[in-house]
Amino acid sequence: MSETSKHFTVDAIPDLTGKVVMVTGGNTGIGYEMCLELARKGAQVVMASRSADRAAAAIARIKQQLPQASIEFMHLQLSDLHQVQKASSEYIASGKPLNILINNAGIMASPFKLSMDGIEEQFATNHVGHFLLTTALLPVLLKSHDDKDMPRIVNVSSNYHNKAPLPQGIRFDKINDPGDQDIWQRYGQSKLSNILFSNALNKRYGDRIYINSVHPGFVKTELTRGPTASYGAWFTPLMWVAKAIGAISSQQGALTPLYAATSPDIVKNNAKNRYFVPIAIDSPEGLTDLAKSDDLAEQLWKFTDKLVKQKLGL
Repeated sequence: MSETSKHFTVDAIPDLTGKVVMVTGGNTGIGYEMCLELARKGAQVVMASRSADRAAAAIARIKQQLPQASIEFMHLQLSDLHQVQKASSEYIASGKPLNILINNAGIMASPFKLSMDGIEEQFATNHVGHFLLTTALLPVLLKSHDDKDMPRIVNVSSNYHNKAPLPQGIRFDKINDPGDQDIWQRYGQSKLSNILFSNALNKRYGDRIYINSVHPGFVKTELTRGPTASYGAWFTPLMWVAKAIGAISSQQGALTPLYAATSPDIVKNNAKNRYFVPIAIDSPEGLTDLAKSDDLAEQLWKFTDKLVKQKLGL
């Protein structure tokens, strides 16, 4: 990547008039900041979130700053595959295009729990739900190709993908075993899955879509609800201390995914299946060997595809 990428700011986001961008988890944290800046640059923003009330409040805040913002809510419950299927089908039926998909929503280090579909919740929310959403919307993304810029998919991962359980990385046969991994290994497993999903998507669609993964940085956001629930209230003050000595703001955390989603550098450098870290730096050295494994990426794709079809009765 160019050396100037590390100096990327929201001012470098190009005019996005005519572009439709979907951001999952867009009502809070870095998702909210992305929606705000995308709308500022003229994009039609789809805020895909669990809570209609919280999304409405977030949209109202954006429109206070940007009265002409084009932004709408899409109900999306990533831990419920039938709801993800419904949301995707409704979007397709609307006939709207989709130029950029930012898979941002997630939970972190939450206590063990099964999703509505009987899948460990972190894996279900952070990976499986996004797998279904993305693959369902691929036809819409592919139709949005134009001569100037291919569509883009950005998968928001984490440097905590290095916490995935060793040596396998993903414990396919133990996903739902509450005693097999601790909360951080389960989180790492789900974040490793985000990167491997980008790898497998790129293998299949990289000639028509720019697909990249990002680590947004250590950001003080509502993701800390998970560790607080796991460890207790004493964890929250620790997070504030961490923020004081190095965690970045939501505005700063939004920059790297915004770079991957919008920067002309992506086209200029033909950046595909890259891993970007703050701020907007291409960092192959930041990937673990497991994150670079084509074999593991294919194994994950087949496992997830089979799991989704099984849960949906397809």
